[in-house]
Amino acid sequence: MPAPEPAIDAIVFDLGGVLVDWNPRYLYRQLFGDDVAGMEWFLAEVCSPAWNAVQDAGRGWDEAVDEAIARHPDQAGRIRAYRDRWIETLGGALAPTVRVLEELRGGDCRLYALTNWSRETFPHALERYDFLGWFDGIVVSGQERLAKPDPAIFRLLMERHDLRAERTVFIDDMAYNADAAARLGMHAIHFRDASQLRHELARLGVAIGLTETAP
Repeated sequence: MPAPEPAIDAIVFDLGGVLVDWNPRYLYRQLFGDDVAGMEWFLAEVCSPAWNAVQDAGRGWDEAVDEAIARHPDQAGRIRAYRDRWIETLGGALAPTVRVLEELRGGDCRLYALTNWSRETFPHALERYDFLGWFDGIVVSGQERLAKPDPAIFRLLMERHDLRAERTVFIDDMAYNADAAARLGMHAIHFRDASQLRHELARLGVAIGLTETAP
């Protein structure tokens, strides 16, 4: 009698906020010094999350910089720094979650990443984080000109890698992205920390230790 198919056979990770520590404040604290209010205004109104999200959806950085400078010409130098010094917005790997990923390697589940990330800056991440080579496939929003939570990018992921929603776990630190995956039938986990992730995966029948292994 054939062995039963596993309930879960694929796990999909978001990157930023789950495996990678990314924050533009790492750069702009250097540029604004003690002017925290000025930095927060800049990141809310000039190079805002919404502005950055358009690059994640495929807009080129030359166009993005020009658009922001047209709105705030007095901030031109700081705007250009977002692109020219982008590497300084990257922090380290989020080690506890990387250890979860490492434990899942060689197990019964295929491993994928689905990330909202600019096609122009993602190569920096590939150079910096060795664990990105552990995935069976990575879908980058900027390359596809689609971004989460658009259901189209989840469908692209599933079609490209032959994933079945009911056998796939999706992990993201943004609740609205997790909700989008759940609406397509995936087992969605709204990521908070590595310990919570371990328990959620175990609850779904994934073979994973409930306590972190030694680094």
